[in-house]
Amino acid sequence: MNAAAFKAMIHFIYTDTVPEFDQEQPDMEAVAVFAHHLLGAAHRYEVDGLKLICKRKLQSGAIYVGMAATTLALAEKHNYRRLKAMCIDFIVSTRENLHAVLATEGYKHLEASYPSVLTQLLKSVRVTARVSREIQT
Repeated sequence: MNAAAFKAMIHFIYTDTVPEFDQEQPDMEAVAVFAHHLLGAAHRYEVDGLKLICKRKLQSGAIYVGMAATTLALAEKHNYRRLKAMCIDFIVSTRENLHAVLATEGYKHLEASYPSVLTQLLKSVRVTARVSREIQT
């Protein structure tokens, strides 16, 4: 766990707040990376309220190409069904997203650590392609 996540977790324990998430114009990529680190710390020390805040932050739009596969692996690891579904939907939403995510290191980790998720991704791609064809005709 990195020092910033540990510091934020201690701050949360004493104040029930995460100032890093309350910025007016946050850099969503930085927020997603921080939420990952903080969620790891919250799991390690079983800080349930912080886990919930981190999950909500990730579900509120902090999913982007560079972290989508990593977030999907995190969701699979901790059985976060809604976050997992959101990641899969994001990845298969466009051909560009899919190809970009497949080229990330996070995808390589996902492939090695959670191969069962790949089946779900393939099914989602197939469904998305079929729906897209139906809309075009």
